[in-house]
Amino acid sequence: MQLKNPILGLCQQATFSLSAAKVDQCPDDEGFEVAFAGRSNAGKSSALNTLTHASLARTSKTPGRTQLLNFFNLDDERRLVDLPGYGYAKVPIPLKQHWQRHLEAYLGSRESLKGLILMMDIRHPMTDFDLLMLDWSVASHMPMHILLTKADKLTYGAAKNTLLKVQAEIRKGWGDAVSIQLFSAPKRLGLEEAYTVLARWMELPDKEAAEG
Repeated sequence: MQLKNPILGLCQQATFSLSAAKVDQCPDDEGFEVAFAGRSNAGKSSALNTLTHASLARTSKTPGRTQLLNFFNLDDERRLVDLPGYGYAKVPIPLKQHWQRHLEAYLGSRESLKGLILMMDIRHPMTDFDLLMLDWSVASHMPMHILLTKADKLTYGAAKNTLLKVQAEIRKGWGDAVSIQLFSAPKRLGLEEAYTVLARWMELPDKEAAEG
């Protein structure tokens, strides 16, 4: 079945815009921006590439390769942002501190940032980094949607149980502001749900509204 969500066409025409090491190198702060975050090796680049049907984000067997803020244009006023992978032990401490400083500056200052997609490896959810991002998003009233990535690594029953467990933990600690779903890049699981969230944040009508 062909997805009718209007974000799909935009994602299929996504193009690389620029990489920024600091906030002052980012594109003009206007329009709609959705950022993708995740601990190193959580499947962030694979998720981005699957959602855009392109090899936009660099995937690597070596975690921590994304060291810049990478911007991808969907149209003249909408962008996806690939944030630096986080928390990998082999990255030098000064570089980690640089990322943290500029990542916090970006997250705290961008008016065009409309939401944050957080990737968690379904086999290792709720890491210290994930908890920090949850705290930040709720404190900042920034919409967050979680992709439990690599869901294909578990049986469907085990994946569903993990989803329900993490969902309950998030509701208990952070309330109902954060949404969550299963996702698998190789199996293309959870694409439509993720597209619906992107379309809403970027103020595009979802397919039900368009059909109605």
